[in-house]
Amino acid sequence: MAKKFADLRAKMKPDAQAHSNTKVLEMLAEMPLFELRQARSLSRKMLAEVLHVQQPSIAKLERRTDMYLSTLRSHIKAMGGELEVVARFPDGAVKITNFAEIDDVEGIARI
Repeated sequence: MAKKFADLRAKMKPDAQAHSNTKVLEMLAEMPLFELRQARSLSRKMLAEVLHVQQPSIAKLERRTDMYLSTLRSHIKAMGGELEVVARFPDGAVKITNFAEIDDVEGIARI
């Protein structure tokens, strides 16, 4: 017989619950694109319609390990988010700003 997670969690020691909470937050902070799409309750079909592409294109994009920042930005924007590029160093993090959206100026396309 299946047990309710809430019941099992209630039986955990406080330090185990705290460790579990930390792991959950870590997992939610990092995820592949397909999991992010699913977590936002979006289907591939819905995202394809917003991006004006075919549904298989979304599946292909979600499997990529390398892509243009502009492609990733449009994908994230279609999910209602905003892409930021951050470089992390031992002594701190820096947000890279030269990848911000650019208006069409002198023939430069919006990225």
